Amino acid sequence: MNILEKIVADKRKEVDLKKSLITLPQLEASVMMERTSVSLAEVLRNSNSGIIAEHKRRSPSKSVINQSLNVQDVAKGYADAGVCGMSVLTDGKYFGGSLDDLVLARASTNIPILRKEFIIDEYQIVEAKAYGADVILLIAAILTREEIKTLSELAKDLGLDVLLEVHNEEELKKSLMPSLDMLGVNNRNLKSFEVDLEISKSLSKKIPDDFVKVSESGISSVEAIRDLKEFDYQGFLIGENFMKTDEPGKSAKKFIDKIIA
Repeated sequence: MNILEKIVADKRKEVDLKKSLITLPQLEASVMMERTSVSLAEVLRNSNSGIIAEHKRRSPSKSVINQSLNVQDVAKGYADAGVCGMSVLTDGKYFGGSLDDLVLARASTNIPILRKEFIIDEYQIVEAKAYGADVILLIAAILTREEIKTLSELAKDLGLDVLLEVHNEEELKKSLMPSLDMLGVNNRNLKSFEVDLEISKSLSKKIPDDFVKVSESGISSVEAIRDLKEFDYQGFLIGENFMKTDEPGKSAKKFIDKIIA
């Protein structure tokens, strides 16, 4: 069993437990269900930088990245830096995140917030909306085409943007459908954790222009972003590069200033 399979197996148990603690009607009673979401896809289409900055404490590949920062400060820092959106990891066991992080980020800023999670159940989509997310992530590697369709259509019904993540052409082919807003290419192999930006470049021409193209993982230089823009990418998800510093917001601002200079 590889790390991705382990995470998904644990996630199924976690979701079953959550359903027994907080029912779907309880989630649907959240005041956040009435909130109008901010479209990350629209912000990316109109941005010069395309930066989606991540809040991530740790990961299976890097262990601890930064445990000392509070999410409110990070969210405010990112917003002040002019990022297009913020990605908040809510997986606890492998990434040290939580739904509380999502709530605190939402309370601290009005920028689009992506719930970064291993979504395998409709319950998690309603949960994302109820806790203040604007965007959900779906990972093609862990879902069938039918599951992607069901989950993405529910997200659209709730007013959420959908970012679908792929790692190869096979995943891309099974995933293309109108209920997606953004196609994310993850440059990190989730089985080996090796990173290669060529994955984004090779898949770019195979992604229809209807979708906002997002490159994820392993992006640490302005040169890499300029390079990827030549392949029609409009969004760039960056986590560790900012989070490994003492002030992620200031790091993001310096980075963005260089891009738009």
